[in-house]
Amino acid sequence: MPIYEYHCKNCGNEFEKIMGFSDPRVNSPDCPNCQSDDTQKRLSTIAAYSGGKRSSSTTSSCGSSGGFS
Repeated sequence: MPIYEYHCKNCGNEFEKIMGFSDPRVNSPDCPNCQSDDTQKRLSTIAAYSGGKRSSSTTSSCGSSGGFS
């Protein structure tokens, strides 16, 4: 299940919550700080890790494995 980030419009709290795709409250779960349901899903960034070393002969990162096999 994915982890979503939320912002509470009532108290300003920002929190994360694991929610299923089909959960009816996926867009507005209750705030754990003030229990308000006036929450909004935030646009979050993803983190990517490239553990591989870049070769000096490689001029483009397109098509690289990105450290994954």
